[in-house]
Amino acid sequence: MTDGVFENLLELGYSIYRDLNFHGLLMLQIDSKQKVNIRLNHSLIQESKPYHHSPNILFMCKKTLQSILPLFFAIILFSCEESVSPNDSGSSSDERPNILLIISDDMGKDATAGFSEGTLKPATPHLNEFKTNGLTFNNFWVNPTCSPTRSSIITGKYGYRTGVKNAGDVLSSSETILQKYINEQTDNAYATAIVGKWHLSGASSTFNPETFGLDYYKGLITGTAADYYSWTMTEDGSTQTETEYITTKFTDLAIDWVKEQDKPWFLWLAYTAPHTPFHVPPTGTHSQGNLPTYVAGLNEEPYYMAAIESMDFQIGRLLDNIPQDELDNTIIIYLGDNGTPRQVAQAPYDRNKVKGSLYQGGINTPLIISGKGVSRLGTDQNLVNGTDLFATISSLAGASTSEIHDSKSIVPLLSSNTTHRDFQYSEISETTSDIWTIRNDQYKLIVMPNGTDEMYDLVADPYENVNLLTSTLSTEATTAKQSLEAELAVIRN
Repeated sequence: MTDGVFENLLELGYSIYRDLNFHGLLMLQIDSKQKVNIRLNHSLIQESKPYHHSPNILFMCKKTLQSILPLFFAIILFSCEESVSPNDSGSSSDERPNILLIISDDMGKDATAGFSEGTLKPATPHLNEFKTNGLTFNNFWVNPTCSPTRSSIITGKYGYRTGVKNAGDVLSSSETILQKYINEQTDNAYATAIVGKWHLSGASSTFNPETFGLDYYKGLITGTAADYYSWTMTEDGSTQTETEYITTKFTDLAIDWVKEQDKPWFLWLAYTAPHTPFHVPPTGTHSQGNLPTYVAGLNEEPYYMAAIESMDFQIGRLLDNIPQDELDNTIIIYLGDNGTPRQVAQAPYDRNKVKGSLYQGGINTPLIISGKGVSRLGTDQNLVNGTDLFATISSLAGASTSEIHDSKSIVPLLSSNTTHRDFQYSEISETTSDIWTIRNDQYKLIVMPNGTDEMYDLVADPYENVNLLTSTLSTEATTAKQSLEAELAVIRN
């Protein structure tokens, strides 16, 4: 295509935006493969004062333009297509996909749009788009706290095998992490990085996760930032105080790292948001209004929602900085590491049955997969464990093993409705004792160390209000309990 055609297209794009009076908040880009891309200009959005445009409205405008402009330019592009080399047709079908894993911190289904739990929802256009264009897993189980969930994903093992059973536990250096395993199986086909929260090395802030066989790490080693605007950033075992809003900084690091890659990449992006403290995000990244500095006694919910919206805003900024052809070859996996904290938990969850507990509000969190290779859309009801992401991501990267340790790949579910697991398992360590839970497609058993076990019918009682063990079990429930106990014995050897 000639430079003159490019210039005309850019001028035409500019006139469209001028007429729509977006003042530069939307941008037209034409990539090397002559695709017309619509981008949000996040820097201008953040700088605009006062901020009159919600992220949700701008996102909707962007999507509308994306649907119209390719048709508008079709004639021009068609007239120039003879200048396009056949080798520039885009990613080949057998090209290894990029893999983007995004983890939010303390964000349950009640705080996530598209789930029936909860009534107050944040504006999250990018997460919503993942859900619309991907597959949502309604019965995804993690652990009640962050370290065990992260450990189970990165090792493919239940916590009792690794010793990581509660927040702050340390992952042994003898474990083979997901990133190392992928490159062992694919002859180092992938560039690998973890950006953001690590929380698998106890209270140490100088540990270097790269010693596990990871190409790149930079972020927050410990469990939480005491201040979102003043926190300790670690790289190569060295620390420095960072004063940029932590969600923004993690995104900056992710953008910079992705831009440097010249081969398929696997980025594990672990935000601390919306974990406490309830610090107000930068203006223009949320729609919760002019929030005062949080102090005890104020309503926590708008601060919590603002943190989620700001995270979604930054996810959009990351996606907008990935070239379209590269993004088209990327599979995106989003999950919450455990349930919502009790301060902001919403009905139908009991606030004593959320984060930190083995009830559904603590371990049944969002899992959404979209992008390259996801042809099945909607909601899947299969039982899926956090451990399953180890085999899943390995399979996506080209490893031949579909089951390893406590992990079973869910890649088949991305294209067909098949059966995955018959049972689901989670656990937590309470001081000197462990609590375990196991379920099948209907019944759930919680095994307490003091013998006061609980059992629920999740079909009739999905939010665990009626403990079946307080009365005589039906024949069906008795048989189910025996089956659950037998499987629990197998899982825990």
